[in-house]
Amino acid sequence: MIIPGFPDAQPIQGLVGGLMIGLSAAIMLLGAGRIAGVSGVLARATGIAKSSMPRSMSIYFVVGLVLGGLAFALAFGPVAASYPPSLSLLAAAGLIVGIGTRLGSGCTSGHGVCGLSRLSRRSVVATATFMVSGIVTVAVVNALGGGW
Repeated sequence: MIIPGFPDAQPIQGLVGGLMIGLSAAIMLLGAGRIAGVSGVLARATGIAKSSMPRSMSIYFVVGLVLGGLAFALAFGPVAASYPPSLSLLAAAGLIVGIGTRLGSGCTSGHGVCGLSRLSRRSVVATATFMVSGIVTVAVVNALGGGW
């Protein structure tokens, strides 16, 4: 399916992926009573932060994310991705995102998927902030000729 202005869009795959993410978040919330916010789960798994989630559960969750990606790659082949031309830029961006998730008490999966589905006002504000920051960042980087 070709979408005008987005020739590389894959709407069916996006729909299926979104349904899988939503189902996973619902299973985590309904089955374990936990929010599937990846930054918080990762922080708990690595011992950076404490939470009521058992550490073993958070480790299994993170290992499952990695194994799920590996299983997909083995079944369907690698996914093409492009990264910034500089490894130091990529590392700095990751650090900034990590600091932001700690300051914002969560990441896009925690606020954007789980928080919005629970109609959390804090998550609405956080998700709007993520989106506006991302849009502004892309616009500035592209205006400066730094897009890749």
